[in-house]
Formats: sequence, C-alpha cells, structure tokens
Amino acid sequence: MNDFLTSNEWQWRLLRTIAQGVLGVVVANIDLLVGVAVLEPTWRALVVALVMAVLSPLMAEIGKGNELKGAGNE
Repeated sequence: MNDFLTSNEWQWRLLRTIAQGVLGVVVANIDLLVGVAVLEPTWRALVVALVMAVLSPLMAEIGKGNELKGAGNE
C-alpha cells in the first residue's frame, strides 16, 4: 500500500490515476448504487467536479512526499 500511495514510478502513478477516475465514477453514480435518491445530471456533474477538485491536489501532495524522500531529506 505504501508503494501505491507514495511511489513516483510510472506504473504507480498510472494506478493512482485510474483509482481516482474510478472513485469519481462511483461518486457520480452513488445515488444509482444506493438506490435511495436520483440526482439530476447537473448535480451529478457538480459532485464529480467537487470530488476531483479534492482528489487531484491530494494525489499531487502524496506524490510530493516521495520526491522529498528521494532528495535525501528523510
């Protein structure tokens, strides 16, 4: 799990990007998955944008942590 979260190798970055996309799709369709309420398409787009607005900087910060370790600043 540590490699998945902090490694800056291309395969781990790709896997994190895919996981981020899957999370976005799940969040966009959570109403259909749960079956309680149905969101209008405009609200769905807003929810996906908000989730991605949080996940993108979060993934960037996780990647920065590994860059600092590689620079000898452990």
